[in-house]
Amino acid sequence: MDADNNGTQEERGSERRGIQSIEVGGALLQALVRVGAPMMLKDLAREAGMPPAKAHPYLVSFGKLGLIEQDPLTGRYGLGPFSLQMGLTALHALDPLKAATAEISRLADEIQLNVAIAVWGNHGPTIVRIEESSKPIHVNMRPGTVMTPLLLSATGRVFAALLPARVTRPLVEKELATFASAPQPALRLSQRHVDEVLAEVREHGMARALGNPIPGINAFSAPVFDHSGNLALAITAMGPAGSFDPDWEGPTARRVKACAEQISSRLGRVAATG
Repeated sequence: MDADNNGTQEERGSERRGIQSIEVGGALLQALVRVGAPMMLKDLAREAGMPPAKAHPYLVSFGKLGLIEQDPLTGRYGLGPFSLQMGLTALHALDPLKAATAEISRLADEIQLNVAIAVWGNHGPTIVRIEESSKPIHVNMRPGTVMTPLLLSATGRVFAALLPARVTRPLVEKELATFASAPQPALRLSQRHVDEVLAEVREHGMARALGNPIPGINAFSAPVFDHSGNLALAITAMGPAGSFDPDWEGPTARRVKACAEQISSRLGRVAATG
């Protein structure tokens, strides 16, 4: 019995340790992904943190597997056809909503606010999931709620600013016509106001709404992008104005934005550098 237990423990220990040579060689693949272009051996080895003489045997083996290929004219190494096949298989298996659900559950616990996922539907931004915090927050919203007026909610502003204009223009023009002369100043819209709101979203990489469209409720909404850089969904954190930090650089805004970026990364989005 003891021998069996010892064997099991050794197997578990081996699983935790992994195979070091694979991890070392994997650094070359990671380097090619980071750089995003074929590289000469010395540059690739330097990016992966190893001498060229050490990198070369790994590249030969990866080449046999189709993970890497070498251009016969330039000598540069790039990702091979099997790397492409693996990437496409992984992308096809991805479910953006599933990827986002696990993350917003953690986010709701961290910031003690309700967090929702919205996608673009037939009638505009539509809530498809809400993760409630452990602290009761009464917000009149449920799955299926359409976040219109588009330009008055944080969620709607994300879609208005980051979807192609041809998609959102009909709704924006309809809202401009409807709210241009609204009796309440907070609801009035003009083209100048629309331009300012959308520019604010693009500047900060997320949207904010203070007391709109639900009085007394503030919200931050951040975009989630897919591997092609297209807007896949938005995550929105909301809570009572009295306990909601509205600072663009505050912890709530930073955590919401970081959560969206983490989901985007899981969907294959490569963060811009430089």
